[in-house]
Amino acid sequence: MKILVLNGPNLNLLGQREPAVYGHTTLADVEQLCRDTGARLGVEVECRQSNHEGVLIDWIHEAGAAHRRGELAGAVFNAGAYTHTSVALHDAIKGTGLPVIEVHISNVHAREAFRHHSYLSPAAAGIVVGFGVDGYVLGLEGLVRKARAAG
Repeated sequence: MKILVLNGPNLNLLGQREPAVYGHTTLADVEQLCRDTGARLGVEVECRQSNHEGVLIDWIHEAGAAHRRGELAGAVFNAGAYTHTSVALHDAIKGTGLPVIEVHISNVHAREAFRHHSYLSPAAAGIVVGFGVDGYVLGLEGLVRKARAAG
């Protein structure tokens, strides 16, 4: 079983951007945490990050095709600010049928009002919000459970 971990805009700045909100953990640390979690769960984890919406959409399209071929269980996705703005990412997730766990490091519902709405949530298989980088672990665990339950 393989899982894709996608990170959107500005997540390459983890560890330096607003550490009071996002902590001091870097994206490299998060990616290693995901690979270690995957190893513990017996799944391969591939991590990607882009600041470009179209690149993320292309990766979702590729992942959806891999899922349909039985090569990929799904994706854990922190879309960053695109969560609150991108109908295109919503449509890509929904259109491909890719199981996606939406992850947010901070509790977006306790922040600015514009962060309270997610275009991705209606298309997501699950959502993890506000557990810091441990949300990636929870997302991976949840996706593996869903995939194994589906057979």
